[in-house]
Amino acid sequence: MRGVQIGILGIGLALAGFGVYMAKGYIDQTDAVIAAAQSARQAAAPAIPTVEVLVASRALRYGEPIRPDDIRAVAWPADAVPPGAFTEVSALIPDTDRPRVALRAMEPSEPLLAVKVSAPGQSAGIAAMLTPGNRAFTIRVDASSGISGTLRPSDTVDIYWTGRGASGEVTRLLSDGVRIIALDENADQDRTFNGVPRSVTIEAEPEIVATLAQGQSTGRLSLSLVGLDDTTAIGQFQVDSRNLLGIEERVEQASERCTVRTRRGAEVLMIEIPCTN
Repeated sequence: MRGVQIGILGIGLALAGFGVYMAKGYIDQTDAVIAAAQSARQAAAPAIPTVEVLVASRALRYGEPIRPDDIRAVAWPADAVPPGAFTEVSALIPDTDRPRVALRAMEPSEPLLAVKVSAPGQSAGIAAMLTPGNRAFTIRVDASSGISGTLRPSDTVDIYWTGRGASGEVTRLLSDGVRIIALDENADQDRTFNGVPRSVTIEAEPEIVATLAQGQSTGRLSLSLVGLDDTTAIGQFQVDSRNLLGIEERVEQASERCTVRTRRGAEVLMIEIPCTN
């Protein structure tokens, strides 16, 4: 009896081993088929053309000089290269004695773009932030200038002028969508300014700068912060005390009056009579 039990157990173990062997063979065969299919798909897929783009090899902060050790080249899809990207080290660092500097903070593997770096040998000052054709203009501000809370360079503001007009004191929109490039002469776009700065430097076309200079010398300039994604165009307008209070100006034409003079003793009387044409 004991020999029969041992025989049955042996047969069971043999069958179990055979089952494991068959399952392993099936799994290996399935993996081989999947790998072959993936290889076939990869071979059939067209190769994506790439170009070498220079990126930061470490975190760069505002004002830091860019040295050869701070950059590296990576393969980038040719049809998705960011505008202003550098593809050659000689273009980014033409002279190691006059390096470019970072105009804004950059993280590792972030592409170095022309708008993010200064010209060779140029410091990270306000002049490096100006768009070609624009000029910088500094506006004196205080707690009554409409600016409070947190500001940083690259924010956009509308600029209003308040002063004496033909009908009394008026407020007029001088320019909308003006970009701030510095707060208290600090152009670091990654620095948040808490509170009210003493001055705000903006960039604008020369004609706008002349308008702002005239407005600052003849009245008060106020700033209004614009939302990040707000591209609404605002037409020129002005508000005076009548607009503020909702008073409509009416011009009444005096009606024609006809009179006749009569004398009663020493007294002269003016008597109104109907007018005739």
